[in-house]
Amino acid sequence: MTLAYILLACVAGAALSLALAALVAFRVQARWIPTVVSYAVGALLGAVFLDLLPHLFEETKDHGRIAGFLLLGLLAFFVLEKVLLWRHHHHSDDEPGSGPESHAHYHAHDHGHRSGWMIVVGDAFHNFTDGVIIAGAFIADLRLGIVTAVAIIAHEIPQEIGDFLVLLHSGFGKREALLMNAVSGLATVVGALIAYFAISSVREWIPEILAIAAAGMIYVAVADLIPGLQRRTAPAETLAQVAFIGLGIASIWLIRAALAPGH
Repeated sequence: MTLAYILLACVAGAALSLALAALVAFRVQARWIPTVVSYAVGALLGAVFLDLLPHLFEETKDHGRIAGFLLLGLLAFFVLEKVLLWRHHHHSDDEPGSGPESHAHYHAHDHGHRSGWMIVVGDAFHNFTDGVIIAGAFIADLRLGIVTAVAIIAHEIPQEIGDFLVLLHSGFGKREALLMNAVSGLATVVGALIAYFAISSVREWIPEILAIAAAGMIYVAVADLIPGLQRRTAPAETLAQVAFIGLGIASIWLIRAALAPGH
């Protein structure tokens, strides 16, 4: 049943994020994307600080070890993202003062098909990582798995929207862009399957694996998503961002409360 829950979460998440990405890309103005991103930030941070970390600290006595793996995870994700971005930056003319955007939110410049392919490769890697995180959470605890899956799906939606728009901007057709996003989405299932069979054989390492997973979620929220929001400084936009970050956190809290023992 655990494997079934994992696969259901991965497939449903990929299908939902792809469908909403297509809907938003075709029907909704791009200016709404930061609102979706704000919700994703709240959902990711809420899942980590309201559920993942409390679960880890309750289940393990060596809190210093867990904190160490959190730091290791943050550094690992930083290095992995650097590797993914290196080729893209190596072949593009960087503008002074422009920072890297791993998920390509708010891209305004067309680097051609090469840029599109780099988006697909990066997206596939992040989806693979998401699958690993989902599998580890479900193996540890059903409630934890559901909360984590919701947070992952929440951040997948704005990521897929941004990637889809960049693919269109890079010269890909609408059907081609959808197909490439769908193929990269399968990496979530691949990551989940590999993680399920690997983690099942090393269950004593689940707390450390979850600590690294938590680090990944923190990194995506703080290093990838929030910088894009910070560039929008209008008071109305800032209030909307804060409100939707709060909504993301509140939704995780409500899900956690609804799934708590005794409910």
